[in-house]
Amino acid sequence: MSGQRDYYEVLGVSRDADESTLKKSYRKLALKYHPDKNPDDAQAEERFKEASEAYAVLSDAEKRRTYDQYGHEGLRGQGGFDPGGFSVNIQDIFGDIFGDFFGGSGGSRGRGRGSDLKEILNIEFDEAAFGCEKELTYQRHEACEPCNGSGAKPGTSPVTCTTCRGAGQVRVSQGFFAMARTCPQCQGQGTRIEQPCSDCSGQGLNATTKTVKVEVPSGADSGVRLRYVGEGHASRYGSGSGDLYVVLSVAEHPIFQRENEHVFCHLPISFAQAALGDELDVPTIDGKVQMKIPAGTQPGTSFRLRGKGIPHLRGRGRGDQFVEVKLEVPTKLNDDQRRLLQEFADASGEEVHPESRSFFDKVKELFD
Repeated sequence: MSGQRDYYEVLGVSRDADESTLKKSYRKLALKYHPDKNPDDAQAEERFKEASEAYAVLSDAEKRRTYDQYGHEGLRGQGGFDPGGFSVNIQDIFGDIFGDFFGGSGGSRGRGRGSDLKEILNIEFDEAAFGCEKELTYQRHEACEPCNGSGAKPGTSPVTCTTCRGAGQVRVSQGFFAMARTCPQCQGQGTRIEQPCSDCSGQGLNATTKTVKVEVPSGADSGVRLRYVGEGHASRYGSGSGDLYVVLSVAEHPIFQRENEHVFCHLPISFAQAALGDELDVPTIDGKVQMKIPAGTQPGTSFRLRGKGIPHLRGRGRGDQFVEVKLEVPTKLNDDQRRLLQEFADASGEEVHPESRSFFDKVKELFD
């Protein structure tokens, strides 16, 4: 090959790169340019071949020494490496690099465990705070009983695929290497069903209704995922079922808002209560508690009730509750109320709160 690129340049590594660096670089290039991911792209296929050839040489200690000393020509010598006639089985040599990307080492595709399931479980605010046990009913695939999951009519069996001879894969030669691809005839199963089961239409699986008990831990919140191993879809080949992931969705509370383990709420108070002080019953997730409102409390003041928040998820202790007071201004006054407020206003004269005085002083500075 005249004008053939340097193998180290192809993989984008230095000449002293170790095996781990070579493998990492090659995997990245192979994933990017693999023909399965770039159909009908001749340039990508060529880059994939080039990277595979480079790795095949540099990952072999003897070939690498020869290449480092004599270059490409040294590999064409007697007993050397001839890219034109060399056959590399990517799956056999590099299976540990790609794993499932190339369908695994040996065996056919489609024989893994069943797929996972995700279900949403709606719970109330208090149920999330203190934990609960709920039942969840959902649909999943289970092995068809009449055919025992084979997909074949009872009394018959699937037959070996004649195209791949049961391997589930066919080998396609592309230049100097051979690549394994999913068998187009059996879709990687290795077998064909000539007489399908009428109950599952040859799928080997049927949709069934399943109910599981879900243990919601105290302190849970929306988005928390609970995993139930083996409660997902079954595999038609008996390779084990997938898992069920239950995702919690917590309903809003009419009074409380939550932020991590802390709880927040508003407490409406009157002008008299704010000015004179009071002791009020305050709602918490545990029930009502008495809280003191000091005389002269300003609107927006927040009080902390320690340990009245949400229990820590799978931990010790609890968060706090924060109570913000809201001043309620009456919209309608009777004659006595109006008279008394007017007397208060007259008695107060121009006296204002220090914060208000500061505000009016700034206004005066701006416009005087």
